[in-house]
Amino acid sequence: MARNDEIGHSVLIVSGSPQFSMVVRKAMKGFFLVDERKSAAAARRLCLERSYDIVMINAPLQDETGEQFALDLTRDSRASVLLVVPADQSEEVMGRVVDRGILVLQSPMSLGRLEKDIRFLISIRDRMREYEKLLRTAREKLEETRVVDKAKFLLIEREHMTEGEAHRLIGKQAMDNGVTRKKMAERILEDYEE
Repeated sequence: MARNDEIGHSVLIVSGSPQFSMVVRKAMKGFFLVDERKSAAAARRLCLERSYDIVMINAPLQDETGEQFALDLTRDSRASVLLVVPADQSEEVMGRVVDRGILVLQSPMSLGRLEKDIRFLISIRDRMREYEKLLRTAREKLEETRVVDKAKFLLIEREHMTEGEAHRLIGKQAMDNGVTRKKMAERILEDYEE
Protein backbone atom coordinates (compact mmCIF):
# COMPACT_ATOMS: atom_id res chain seq x y z
CA MET A 1 0.00 0.00 0.00
CA ALA A 2 1.31 3.46 -0.89
CA ARG A 3 2.19 5.95 1.79
CA ASN A 4 0.32 9.26 1.69
CA ASP A 5 3.49 11.17 0.85
CA GLU A 6 3.98 9.14 -2.32
CA ILE A 7 0.57 9.61 -3.88
CA GLY A 8 0.42 12.28 -6.54
CA HIS A 9 4.13 12.57 -7.22
CA SER A 10 5.33 12.22 -10.77
CA VAL A 11 8.71 10.73 -11.56
CA LEU A 12 10.82 10.58 -14.69
CA ILE A 13 13.57 7.97 -14.91
CA VAL A 14 16.23 8.68 -17.51
CA SER A 15 18.47 5.67 -18.00
CA GLY A 16 19.77 3.42 -20.72
CA SER A 17 19.91 0.55 -18.23
CA PRO A 18 16.81 -1.64 -17.79
CA GLN A 19 18.30 -2.93 -14.52
CA PHE A 20 18.46 0.61 -13.09
CA SER A 21 14.85 1.24 -14.05
CA MET A 22 13.81 -2.01 -12.36
CA VAL A 23 15.62 -1.08 -9.13
CA VAL A 24 14.12 2.42 -9.14
CA ARG A 25 10.62 1.12 -9.80
CA LYS A 26 11.04 -1.32 -6.92
CA ALA A 27 12.08 1.54 -4.64
CA MET A 28 9.14 3.65 -5.82
CA LYS A 29 6.22 1.26 -5.69
CA GLY A 30 3.01 3.18 -5.12
CA PHE A 31 3.91 6.36 -7.00
CA PHE A 32 1.22 7.92 -9.12
CA LEU A 33 3.16 8.32 -12.34
CA VAL A 34 6.50 6.98 -13.46
CA ASP A 35 7.74 7.65 -16.99
CA GLU A 36 10.97 6.39 -18.50
CA ARG A 37 13.24 7.59 -21.26
CA LYS A 38 16.60 6.23 -22.42
CA SER A 39 18.23 9.44 -23.64
CA ALA A 40 18.54 13.05 -22.54
CA ALA A 41 17.05 14.21 -25.85
CA ALA A 42 13.91 12.10 -25.38
CA ALA A 43 13.64 13.19 -21.75
CA ARG A 44 14.01 16.86 -22.70
CA ARG A 45 11.14 16.52 -25.21
CA LEU A 46 8.98 14.88 -22.56
CA CYS A 47 9.80 17.62 -20.03
CA LEU A 48 8.53 20.20 -22.52
CA GLU A 49 5.14 18.43 -22.52
CA ARG A 50 4.74 17.95 -18.77
CA SER A 51 6.41 18.65 -15.45
CA TYR A 52 7.77 16.14 -12.97
CA ASP A 53 8.31 16.24 -9.23
CA ILE A 54 11.41 14.07 -9.40
CA VAL A 55 13.79 13.32 -12.25
CA MET A 56 16.28 10.50 -11.75
CA ILE A 57 19.18 10.35 -14.18
CA ASN A 58 21.44 7.31 -14.42
CA ALA A 59 24.68 8.58 -15.97
CA PRO A 60 26.06 8.21 -18.51
CA LEU A 61 23.15 8.37 -20.92
CA GLN A 62 23.08 7.22 -24.54
CA ASP A 63 23.56 10.72 -25.92
CA GLU A 64 25.40 12.61 -23.15
CA THR A 65 26.83 12.25 -19.67
CA GLY A 66 23.58 13.36 -18.03
CA GLU A 67 25.24 16.11 -16.00
CA GLN A 68 24.22 18.93 -18.36
CA PHE A 69 20.68 17.60 -18.52
CA ALA A 70 20.54 17.64 -14.70
CA LEU A 71 21.80 21.23 -14.64
CA ASP A 72 19.28 22.25 -17.31
CA LEU A 73 16.46 20.74 -15.25
CA THR A 74 17.34 22.81 -12.20
CA ARG A 75 17.21 25.95 -14.35
CA ASP A 76 14.12 25.12 -16.44
CA SER A 77 11.88 23.10 -14.11
CA ARG A 78 10.85 22.74 -10.50
CA ALA A 79 11.79 19.07 -10.30
CA SER A 80 14.02 17.61 -7.63
CA VAL A 81 16.92 15.95 -9.44
CA LEU A 82 18.87 12.81 -8.53
CA LEU A 83 21.96 12.10 -10.61
CA VAL A 84 23.44 8.62 -10.31
CA VAL A 85 27.07 8.43 -11.45
CA PRO A 86 29.82 5.81 -11.33
CA ALA A 87 31.60 5.79 -7.96
CA ASP A 88 34.94 6.91 -9.41
CA GLN A 89 33.30 10.10 -10.80
CA SER A 90 30.98 10.97 -7.94
CA GLU A 91 33.21 13.46 -6.06
CA GLU A 92 34.12 15.36 -9.22
CA VAL A 93 30.54 15.50 -10.50
CA MET A 94 29.19 16.42 -7.07
CA GLY A 95 31.59 19.35 -6.93
CA ARG A 96 30.13 20.72 -10.17
CA VAL A 97 26.41 20.21 -9.50
CA VAL A 98 25.79 20.32 -5.74
CA ASP A 99 25.38 24.11 -5.67
CA ARG A 100 22.44 23.75 -8.06
CA GLY A 101 20.59 21.44 -5.64
CA ILE A 102 21.25 18.20 -7.47
CA LEU A 103 21.54 15.13 -5.28
CA VAL A 104 24.38 12.90 -6.47
CA LEU A 105 24.38 9.18 -5.69
CA GLN A 106 27.15 6.77 -6.64
CA SER A 107 26.50 3.54 -8.40
CA PRO A 108 26.28 0.79 -7.54
CA MET A 109 23.82 1.74 -4.82
CA SER A 110 21.74 -0.08 -2.29
CA LEU A 111 17.97 -0.22 -2.53
CA GLY A 112 17.71 1.14 1.02
CA ARG A 113 19.84 4.17 0.19
CA LEU A 114 17.84 4.82 -2.96
CA GLU A 115 14.55 4.66 -1.03
CA LYS A 116 15.88 7.18 1.53
CA ASP A 117 17.09 9.52 -1.20
CA ILE A 118 13.72 9.33 -2.95
CA ARG A 119 11.96 10.19 0.31
CA PHE A 120 14.37 13.10 0.75
CA LEU A 121 13.61 14.39 -2.75
CA ILE A 122 9.88 14.09 -2.10
CA SER A 123 10.17 16.11 1.09
CA ILE A 124 12.15 18.81 -0.73
CA ARG A 125 9.59 18.94 -3.54
CA ASP A 126 6.69 19.09 -1.06
CA ARG A 127 8.34 21.99 0.77
CA MET A 128 8.85 23.74 -2.56
CA ARG A 129 5.15 23.27 -3.35
CA GLU A 130 4.23 24.92 -0.05
CA TYR A 131 6.50 27.88 -0.79
CA GLU A 132 5.09 28.12 -4.32
CA LYS A 133 1.59 28.19 -2.85
CA LEU A 134 2.57 30.96 -0.41
CA LEU A 135 4.21 32.92 -3.21
CA ARG A 136 1.14 32.53 -5.43
CA THR A 137 -1.10 33.74 -2.58
CA ALA A 138 1.18 36.73 -1.93
CA ARG A 139 1.19 37.61 -5.64
CA GLU A 140 -2.62 37.41 -5.80
CA LYS A 141 -2.92 39.61 -2.72
CA LEU A 142 -0.45 42.11 -4.16
CA GLU A 143 -2.38 42.21 -7.44
CA GLU A 144 -5.65 42.72 -5.55
CA THR A 145 -4.11 45.57 -3.55
CA ARG A 146 -2.77 47.16 -6.75
CA VAL A 147 -6.17 47.07 -8.47
CA VAL A 148 -8.10 48.24 -5.40
CA ASP A 149 -5.63 51.10 -4.82
CA LYS A 150 -5.95 52.17 -8.45
CA ALA A 151 -9.77 52.25 -8.11
CA LYS A 152 -9.52 54.12 -4.79
CA PHE A 153 -7.31 56.80 -6.28
CA LEU A 154 -9.68 57.12 -9.23
CA LEU A 155 -12.58 57.66 -6.81
CA ILE A 156 -10.53 60.17 -4.83
CA GLU A 157 -9.68 62.08 -8.01
CA ARG A 158 -13.04 61.94 -9.78
CA GLU A 159 -15.54 61.80 -6.90
CA HIS A 160 -13.50 63.87 -4.42
CA MET A 161 -13.70 61.15 -1.75
CA THR A 162 -11.22 60.61 1.03
CA GLU A 163 -9.16 57.44 0.90
CA GLY A 164 -11.23 55.99 3.75
CA GLU A 165 -14.49 56.74 1.96
CA ALA A 166 -13.24 55.19 -1.26
CA HIS A 167 -12.03 52.12 0.63
CA ARG A 168 -15.37 51.66 2.39
CA LEU A 169 -17.32 52.19 -0.86
CA ILE A 170 -15.38 49.48 -2.67
CA GLY A 171 -15.79 47.08 0.27
CA LYS A 172 -19.53 47.77 0.63
CA GLN A 173 -20.24 47.45 -3.09
CA ALA A 174 -18.24 44.22 -3.24
CA MET A 175 -20.28 42.80 -0.36
CA ASP A 176 -23.60 44.00 -1.79
CA ASN A 177 -22.81 42.46 -5.20
CA GLY A 178 -21.30 39.24 -3.81
CA VAL A 179 -17.95 39.74 -5.50
CA THR A 180 -14.40 40.19 -4.32
CA ARG A 181 -12.94 43.63 -3.65
CA LYS A 182 -10.68 43.14 -6.66
CA LYS A 183 -13.66 42.39 -8.95
CA MET A 184 -15.49 45.45 -7.64
CA ALA A 185 -12.42 47.61 -8.17
CA GLU A 186 -12.10 46.29 -11.73
CA ARG A 187 -15.75 47.22 -12.38
CA ILE A 188 -15.16 50.74 -11.06
CA LEU A 189 -12.10 51.10 -13.29
CA GLU A 190 -14.11 49.89 -16.31
CA ASP A 191 -16.95 52.34 -15.53
CA TYR A 192 -14.59 55.28 -15.52
CA GLU A 193 -12.76 54.18 -18.66
CA GLU A 194 -15.97 54.34 -20.73
